[in-house]
Amino acid sequence: MSESSNPRRRGLLKGVAVAAGAMSAPMLAKAQAGPISMRWQSTWPSKDIFHEYALDFAKKVNDMTGGDLKIEVLPAGAVVPAFGLLDAVSKGTLDGGHGVLGYHYGKQNALALWNSGPAFGMDANMLLAWHKYGGGKELLDKLYASIGGNVTSFLYGPMATQPLGWFKKPITKTADFKGLKFRTNGLAIDLFTAMGAAVNALPGGEIVPAMDRGLLDGAEFNNATSDRVLGFPDVSKVCMLQSYHQSAETFEIMFNKPKYEALPPKMKAIIAGAVEAASADMSWKAIDRYSKDYIELQTKDKVKFYKTPDSILADQLRLWDDILAKKSAENALFKEIVASQKAFAERAVKWDQDTYVSRRMAVSHFFGGKPAAPTKKG
Repeated sequence: MSESSNPRRRGLLKGVAVAAGAMSAPMLAKAQAGPISMRWQSTWPSKDIFHEYALDFAKKVNDMTGGDLKIEVLPAGAVVPAFGLLDAVSKGTLDGGHGVLGYHYGKQNALALWNSGPAFGMDANMLLAWHKYGGGKELLDKLYASIGGNVTSFLYGPMATQPLGWFKKPITKTADFKGLKFRTNGLAIDLFTAMGAAVNALPGGEIVPAMDRGLLDGAEFNNATSDRVLGFPDVSKVCMLQSYHQSAETFEIMFNKPKYEALPPKMKAIIAGAVEAASADMSWKAIDRYSKDYIELQTKDKVKFYKTPDSILADQLRLWDDILAKKSAENALFKEIVASQKAFAERAVKWDQDTYVSRRMAVSHFFGGKPAAPTKKG
């Protein structure tokens, strides 16, 4: 009897064939689906280090998923203007993006509480701590839901305190801002307006051309590296350091919500890990690059840096109190976020200041030519 005429043998072969088909079908479907591709845009010009940070994050995700997820990041304006990112991602015109919450200020001013003002004494890393562990993330989700934002948001990347700005001459008192045509964004618009400036919110790539044409008398953007590559030293040789208008800010990584929700759990876990890895890497890269460009600005570009007078800083704090009171009275979500930040900051800042030793004494000892005084023997 041949094998093909044996009923038992035919049944066995048929069972093997069915099992093989069942095993290969999902593998074949996966192979046909291929990698998931996402088209993103940042809110930064391609030459800005901020766009580099966006590319760094995308590379981490692409590498960590083994190419199963491929994020392509385009610079500002490639698909939509920088301030149009939220709408584009929410509608699915873009799959995601990289920016800051203050750029959505026009949609809901409470969003700018993550990037504007003195943050009750917190630095940007402490602001991220509040966001992750103090209720900030839940409040941000609530804010987006209130305006129909169809996005999934991750905050990362603590920024250093930003300069007061670039000017034609040093700013010595708050009255110097009266009538000054000035660029800023977020709730800093309200702050500098209260200081007397005529404020114009422009994205990063448009600031220097506006200063060059005389449309602005002064402007702030962010840091030594960004300001240098964007050309600020070509239109100004005076930069004022230290300010409370944006003393604690972070970046935002944004996904179109349906696109993100469709990802497998393992890929979502990789994204969450990549966010935190990119946050640490960004903060380390910033220290290296900003400190180098701070020297280059002074030596090669002949920029003069001045510390913002304490009288101006004190005025900013007083005016910020008024802004918080006014906005809180108008916006219940704004009031809720302010209360949450303040409660977290009250304990976190006290712990921070009580715990950390002053770095100024160490800097003076090692680099200032004044070694620490020895203790007197009893």
